[in-house]
Amino acid sequence: MTTRLLAAVLLIFSSACQDNQLDIIIRNGLVYDGSLSAPTSADIGIRNNKIVAIGDLSEQNATQEIDAEGLAVAPGFIDMHAHLEPLLHLPDAESHVRQGVTTALGGPDGSSPWPLSSYIDSVENEGVGMNVAYLIGHNTIRRNIMNLDNRPPTEQELEQMQEQVTIGMQDGAFGISTGLKYIPGAFSNVDEVVALSKIASQYGGIYTSHLREEGLGLIDAVAEAIQISERADIPVILTHHKAIGKPMWGASTKTLAMVDSARAIDLDIMLDQYPYTASHTGISVLIPSWARSGGQDEYLNRLENPVLRDSIKRGIVYNILNDRGGEDLRRVQFARVEWQPELEGKTLHDWAISRDMDPTVENGAELVIEAQANGGCNAIYHAMDQQDVDRIMQHPQTMIASDGRLAEYQVGHPHPRWYGTFPRVLGHYVRERNILRLEEAIHKMTQMPADRLGLTDRGRIQEDTFADLTIFDPATIIDKATFEQPHQYPEGIHYVIVNGKIAVDDGRFIEARSGRVLRGSAYQAP
Repeated sequence: MTTRLLAAVLLIFSSACQDNQLDIIIRNGLVYDGSLSAPTSADIGIRNNKIVAIGDLSEQNATQEIDAEGLAVAPGFIDMHAHLEPLLHLPDAESHVRQGVTTALGGPDGSSPWPLSSYIDSVENEGVGMNVAYLIGHNTIRRNIMNLDNRPPTEQELEQMQEQVTIGMQDGAFGISTGLKYIPGAFSNVDEVVALSKIASQYGGIYTSHLREEGLGLIDAVAEAIQISERADIPVILTHHKAIGKPMWGASTKTLAMVDSARAIDLDIMLDQYPYTASHTGISVLIPSWARSGGQDEYLNRLENPVLRDSIKRGIVYNILNDRGGEDLRRVQFARVEWQPELEGKTLHDWAISRDMDPTVENGAELVIEAQANGGCNAIYHAMDQQDVDRIMQHPQTMIASDGRLAEYQVGHPHPRWYGTFPRVLGHYVRERNILRLEEAIHKMTQMPADRLGLTDRGRIQEDTFADLTIFDPATIIDKATFEQPHQYPEGIHYVIVNGKIAVDDGRFIEARSGRVLRGSAYQAP
């Protein structure tokens, strides 16, 4: 053989070896594939952004190897309810990725970026630490067309909103979300919501709803969501499902029975949930929605009218007693207060004492009025019962979701779910309390949400699926964030891989930005 021919043969052989070379091999792990099946011991081989081999890979080599001895290897977690508003400011999404989240669905509670197409183009140009997907928000498009008007839409306005839903779906939205507890969604009727949901359904979308009420009106609100599913022929998710306020503790037995009954007649109803007994939203949730019709200026004008002011106060007292107030000013904890940051982490009770006011419900209502007049703030509401949380989590149609906003480390006083949702389920609810089996919990975080979104190539460990993986220690994984000290990353998550690139390496976060913008099946490329 001539020297030239030998060199050519060696070059071909070398190229073939390189073609077969794996980028990453995960060895010796206990693999939970995302289904409800028991785990298996296997190696996983990754090339480019895909899983290409599962099994005994002892004879193969890779550029990088991960020894997962004693660790669980799971699909990357999919967060079905994430507040991604700070994404362009926090593109690495560290607070989510460190939880093992590799995909998050934004645009919940009726609020979404608009126009969606230009926004997600900006996200792609910036780069992102995890995969992101979006819903189109009903409140957003209603505000686009009708501002904050408290009235039904005209026929022309409804057509304009339908057109915007169409545009959103064609821009890649996975469905429509509503926030019927918040303005302006609170001003809509069920016919309006059905008309818009029908458009999303025609494009293969889903419907997620912050229900109109989660306290005393919870049962009627669940019935409304089921009605929307039936009339619009659309899959429905009761998002961050809960029973708020002491009078409604235990009501999850009824709401879950309603879900089962709806599914028995072939309505596609599911739920998602965060694993805490406290919610988080604006202080305005304690204020009757009519009082904020037309926006902040109109709210301030109503406060000048003694009759209207008294009615607003009575509505707040009612909500403190029966809804998110939990009958006690100590249950309302300030989270982000731009006009008085020293209140962050303190309660409505603390604020009353600091003002030399008796911590009565009436005085609490006065302070809520003042807080909103100052521009509003965010608060944590400790008004849920642990038994309801457990019961909802165990329901076979419940997925895990954080309802968490991307967190900037040490800024504000956020709900601990922003840092700890998924590790909390795996550590506290699985290992410590046996509420779920490990494979059940992983299924609720991976394959279930992937299937709900129609993502057949994510949320599972199979060959030729995207290499989104979370590797953790089942014996140590736990959330560390608390209501007193929320800015703490979880423990026990050793590796996170997003589209074949390592984003958490032996516990160390890496600014890989290997995430992608995911688009729904109706997406029409420009």
